[in-house]
Amino acid sequence: MESKQLVELREITMENFRECIGLSVADHQQGFVASNIYSLAEAKADGVSNPLAIYAEGKMVGFTMYWFDPESGTGCIDRLMVAADHQRRGYGRAAMTEVIRRLKAMPGCRRIRTAFEPTNAVAEALYESLGFRKTGEVYEGELVAVLELPEKK
Repeated sequence: MESKQLVELREITMENFRECIGLSVADHQQGFVASNIYSLAEAKADGVSNPLAIYAEGKMVGFTMYWFDPESGTGCIDRLMVAADHQRRGYGRAAMTEVIRRLKAMPGCRRIRTAFEPTNAVAEALYESLGFRKTGEVYEGELVAVLELPEKK
């Protein structure tokens, strides 16, 4: 029997744009992640980011954004947010796992970076459990963590 994925990542389109920008985290988490509308604007401006909606059981539950730099062999997961009313169901872990899978599939990807607010203990625990290690670097007030990938044979 084939196991069903917990989440599906889908492109942001005009059909789901308003729903995406309407998603938000809990009030106490507002400072942890940029708004989805800001992230979509950033992706449009930078031209390299991949903004995606996170769906579970056909319903949009969150947002993620990543990019890959082939010159350095580095993937970067810039955003991960699960809407307040969909948290604590494994959607964030499942979305991160899928983005990591996509980045690992990129030819030449040797590492994946992410960053999180120092007070976001939930994000820190999630990233550590997925193999990310803090580098000691601080980028725009956030702690940087890296997942080093084994050399592909």
